[in-house]
Amino acid sequence: MSASDEDKAPGGSKVVTMETTMIAPNASDDSLSQCADVSPVAEEMPHDALSPYRFRRVASKTIVSFHSQDPENPVNWKKSKKLLVLSTGMINVLNSTLCSSLPSGAMPYIAKEFNVTSEEQLVLPISLFLAGYVFGPIVCGPLSESYGRKPVMVIPFFIFMAFTMGCALCRSWVSFLVFRLILGVVASAPIAIVGGLFADVYNEPRERGRVMAYFMAATTVGPLVGPWLSGFTAPISWRWPFWIGLMFAGITTPLCIFMPETYAPVLLQRRARKLRKETGNNGIVAPFDIQKKGIKVTLTVTLTRPIRMMIHESIVLFTCLYLAIVYAIFFLYFQAYPIIFRDIYGMNTGVSGLMYLPIGVGAFLACAVFLWWDDYLYRAKARRASWADIEEYRRLPLACIGGPLYVVSLFWLGWTSSPSIHWAVPMLSGVPFGIGYMLIFMAMINYLVDAYESFSASAQSASSCCRSIFAVLLPIATTPMFTSLGVSWSCSLLAFLSLAMSLVPFAFIRYGERIRQNSKFCQYLREQKEADRIAEEEEDNALHRRVGVHGDVEKGQVTSPIP
Repeated sequence: MSASDEDKAPGGSKVVTMETTMIAPNASDDSLSQCADVSPVAEEMPHDALSPYRFRRVASKTIVSFHSQDPENPVNWKKSKKLLVLSTGMINVLNSTLCSSLPSGAMPYIAKEFNVTSEEQLVLPISLFLAGYVFGPIVCGPLSESYGRKPVMVIPFFIFMAFTMGCALCRSWVSFLVFRLILGVVASAPIAIVGGLFADVYNEPRERGRVMAYFMAATTVGPLVGPWLSGFTAPISWRWPFWIGLMFAGITTPLCIFMPETYAPVLLQRRARKLRKETGNNGIVAPFDIQKKGIKVTLTVTLTRPIRMMIHESIVLFTCLYLAIVYAIFFLYFQAYPIIFRDIYGMNTGVSGLMYLPIGVGAFLACAVFLWWDDYLYRAKARRASWADIEEYRRLPLACIGGPLYVVSLFWLGWTSSPSIHWAVPMLSGVPFGIGYMLIFMAMINYLVDAYESFSASAQSASSCCRSIFAVLLPIATTPMFTSLGVSWSCSLLAFLSLAMSLVPFAFIRYGERIRQNSKFCQYLREQKEADRIAEEEEDNALHRRVGVHGDVEKGQVTSPIP
């Protein structure tokens, strides 16, 4: 079959057969034009002296792709380069999450500055920030899958710094709230794309799972630092927490500037552009170059992908709902803890902010649990245990542990918050809360990343959007709920809700594989992997023969359009 022949797939879609070979970095236009017949590797040069490019032929186009050991492929980067990506992602997330709770310890002083007396309005600085988390991921996640990770990370970062300064300088309550909303939108960018960022450079599930655990630790520690930082600095001036946040962001700016692009399709576009310039062959393209583009595709395909995934993908939908409940309760604590520790135990803003620290302790303990489980799973795979290769068993058991711990912590907090019981008792409920919160998030987020891989940024955008909506609405109801039901029954209500949602990981363990088999996105990823596997086989045959890659070699096929 020639490169331009087309077959029909079982489902009626067209199958384009793609032929795979290699090109040397200095290949001429003539050699490229002959690639259907013979390998363009120069015979007079030692083969190991070359750094060959892999490409596929589709009709008259030469599509560039990565060689399995290509040093420009992000998964083959040096550890130091990967560490730069990891550090940049975590620092950006830490900046974002720290800013989310910065006003919490300063609210009495901010309210006095702007003459705000309504309890409902005092919730708005945090709620509006989280409202920005709703809108940002819808745009940032999909755009990072079209234009690359770095621009979607760096541009919002500088806007973030500008509006953090705006919060420190503002002179009215309305402007303060508007700045907080805009801050939330741009601060959501790293949270939406970091999963995809790490998936770009860490393709091995064990390694990727560990860096995602570090990411989750950053998302947990940031909001916990905000209350005590603002609680102790706000008495000097309520503007000081924002100046400190700006200073921290400024120190981390070089990381953002020097972070390399990690998204493989964008890197291949650059490679194709370079080869076109060097060879004069305008038929050399990257996969992105032959996909449909334009504002219509961006609006109808790219930007709608998170919403479509949440509607049509059961794994995304129920993961979003579970994480939304867990996340909303976490931010509800920034309204509930002042009610408990200031009103019941009479603590000031600085000391009450320290009550969040056990949650951080629990989060770090959860990281230890994760690493233990990771080693246990690694040993199980080494002895070829059948369960260790099942996607659901690799990630979800941690959520099965974290769910009950999370529920227990809510009952613990609710029924021990009393003047007759020492304040340390409800404070220590934060330890199982932090463990449960982290284990749930690490398990479910890693499961999303593993299941959807190159689409993980969109899947995480859907998750971030959903949980942010819940985190906006639930804290607004905190004061009325705790006033009418009391601390004990308010926490119990949240515990029962969490108990119901804790069944989600158990259901995925039972039915997850069947769900993934019927998923359009997972089907597409499987076909891509199969095409890459066939391409690798062709490549190995070509390297052994040092001549053409045709003859008896089976051709890779991709049957589905990008969802």
